[in-house]
Amino acid sequence: MEVTSTTKFVRLSPKKARDVAREIQGLPVSNALDILTFTPKKAAMLIGKTLKTAIADAENNFSLDTSTLTIKEAVIGAGPTLRRHMPRAKGSAGAILKRTSHISITLVGALPEKKKRAPKKSAEKADKAPETAAVAEEATA
Repeated sequence: MEVTSTTKFVRLSPKKARDVAREIQGLPVSNALDILTFTPKKAAMLIGKTLKTAIADAENNFSLDTSTLTIKEAVIGAGPTLRRHMPRAKGSAGAILKRTSHISITLVGALPEKKKRAPKKSAEKADKAPETAAVAEEATA
């Protein structure tokens, strides 16, 4: 079972957020939260909030055990860019790009293991067939 949580229009450059997102991919949820708690970046706080939302969704909406959750992927996409201008020399203007991001985290929960079937033993069936035939013959005799 996969659970996805998304935070959109975060005022943070996608390039800065991707560094933090790469660190937590493939980790169990508890380890990822520890890493994000002690990472001194704005991106770590925002990704942590999204991760906690995904964990709550998995637990409350899908009844998954939080101890078995792992991060399948943490994707940081580019959002719309706010374009601003700053005055420069001789009456010109320089562009300022205020970038935004979309943070998407996908968790995967371990499915309960299916019981393995015992391999079919055709030799046992063949052995049982003559025995039952012999027992049937003795009963009629």
